[in-house]
Amino acid sequence: MNLTTEQLAKYLDHTNLQPNATQRDIEQTCMEAIKYNTASVCVNAHWIHLVQKLLAGSSVKPIAVVGFPLGATTTSAKVFEAKEAITAGAQEIDMVINIGELVGGNSQFVESDIKAVAEEVHRENKLLKVIIETSFLNREQIVTACQLAVAAGADYVKTSTGFSSSGAKVEDVALMRQTVGKDLGVKASGGIHSRKEALAMIEAGASRLGVSATVKILTEE
Repeated sequence: MNLTTEQLAKYLDHTNLQPNATQRDIEQTCMEAIKYNTASVCVNAHWIHLVQKLLAGSSVKPIAVVGFPLGATTTSAKVFEAKEAITAGAQEIDMVINIGELVGGNSQFVESDIKAVAEEVHRENKLLKVIIETSFLNREQIVTACQLAVAAGADYVKTSTGFSSSGAKVEDVALMRQTVGKDLGVKASGGIHSRKEALAMIEAGASRLGVSATVKILTEE
């Protein structure tokens, strides 16, 4: 697959979710995103108010994570977190599912957890991405997670937080795309460090990539 640097940049959610990121670090992330015209900047919700001000006037969107990185907070907490982030300027929300409930077979809870956040996000006409954390899941569980996200009204399914044992894998992205079809977005995230890896994810079916190595990927020869 051949994409220009400008085309590839629009697939990228330029991400800084490090717990020790300072205001200066977040400002640098935003400057890089504007310079390369990425799809978005993805940060922890604390920084969204700053990010939306820094990105004002650009086409780069502010994104906040919810229930991050474990997904084990209560549904009401996730809904509140999403609402606060949107009020502060988030245009998209990336939420983590309750991984333990999925692995334990409690599909009804997982769907209701996603649905509650989706309803809050869509009330404000924003997008919801659902992080399923593929490193904990087998193929059957990945399929189930994707099906539950579709049923709950999510806009995207996303591979990983980047905080688990492994990140996005090409075969998982392909399986997720096969499961959700053409209508839902698929975001590959975690462990993508080169242009070659980025293009492989897109070729497998990813419509968005979550990366912190954005500058390296876009400046590779």
